[in-house]
Amino acid sequence: MNSYAQMLSQIQRPNAIERFTRLYGRRSGEMARQLSRYTQLVKTHEELFHADDAPLYMISAPGRTEIIGNHTDHNNGRVLAAAVNLDCLACVSRRSDMQVRVHSAGYPAIELSLDELDARPDEEGTSAALVRGVAKGMADKGYRLGGFDATVTSDVLGGSGLSSSAAYEVMICAIIDALYNGFSVDAVTRAQIAQYAENVYFGKPSGLMDQMASSVGGLVTIDFKGEPQVTPLFYDFQAAGYSLIVVNTGGSHDNLTGEYASIRTEMQGVAELLGYKVLRQARQDEIKKNVNLLREKLGERAVLRAMHFFDENRRVKNMVQAIQNKDLDAILENIISSGESSWMLLQNLYPAGKKEQPLALALAVAGGQLRGKGAWRVHGGGFAGTTLNIVPNGQVDDFVSAMEWIFGDHACLVLDVRPEGAAVVISPEEN
Repeated sequence: MNSYAQMLSQIQRPNAIERFTRLYGRRSGEMARQLSRYTQLVKTHEELFHADDAPLYMISAPGRTEIIGNHTDHNNGRVLAAAVNLDCLACVSRRSDMQVRVHSAGYPAIELSLDELDARPDEEGTSAALVRGVAKGMADKGYRLGGFDATVTSDVLGGSGLSSSAAYEVMICAIIDALYNGFSVDAVTRAQIAQYAENVYFGKPSGLMDQMASSVGGLVTIDFKGEPQVTPLFYDFQAAGYSLIVVNTGGSHDNLTGEYASIRTEMQGVAELLGYKVLRQARQDEIKKNVNLLREKLGERAVLRAMHFFDENRRVKNMVQAIQNKDLDAILENIISSGESSWMLLQNLYPAGKKEQPLALALAVAGGQLRGKGAWRVHGGGFAGTTLNIVPNGQVDDFVSAMEWIFGDHACLVLDVRPEGAAVVISPEEN
């Protein structure tokens, strides 16, 4: 029996089914979907690479949802995030050289050598940059490298606000780790390596929240003051009678790097004018005392964004307390308040000067449906993409119908929190 037949057999075994249930949840039809997805990925890998004798691995990294803590991580703030049951999934086989070949469904194939790890300007903004950047980050920390062939599929849609890029980066790190380092890289280090690849090689100045949520898994609060402090939390929204629904309002996060960068740049500009490197080092009352100087030098928007940072940081602490106390009213109130702050102070619902404002429309409709019953907010980086909604289970069908009437079929994703981050789902050692 060759490696492909062995993997197809493993996918059907009870321990694999149990693993799928843990990662993807128990919603109707989900198990059949994952069995079909994994089986097709193995068959595609066989067609592309024909490595009959090479042991196969199935490696996954989840997307993430941001519950609260919008645009605070890059200034060493606090966030509350969760991995979700959508993932970037790879069927992987080891090579005897340093070549890497990656075929991702819907994207051009990439091929590169890990003998060459310097950043390349012509690769900026590409998946190849992420692979090379992850490899460089791992090498700099003393981890072993080696070549591999990977066939990748992802249901973390690009530009959807569920952080497809972080899932991809974390998955690449997990691949090299599993094949050549015994899956020994800790979750925080894995996230930092992934962020390095995105910042330095891909050219996007992201914070660390996306990679951390994907790498760690579950519901977590992260304090980025100094070395990131990750605290696992637990709250079962489903048991409390609510569903997490992400609404894709259309548009993509592509070509919005400048908008995201402006938030970080303006917040840090305020910090530097006050004599600090990042806002976390400053005090909120210093904004009020120096408001006219800040307005003159940086403009009102920078001041408003700094105000959002301090308010949001405090809200995360309040939200953690509410979760620990299982105080549903406080949980919903904090989510709504966070969303309003993002809209009015942070101003990341739509790029400046645009008539198209689908995020604002989705939130206005959600507010009309859920006020007093649920919560709604912009999701993730903003400017395009998705909203997050906490919807009473009894209203899910009506909510989905209303949103999909406006934004089209399949605009809504009803999600579960995934308890694991990056994972070797099936390995050859299980034979």
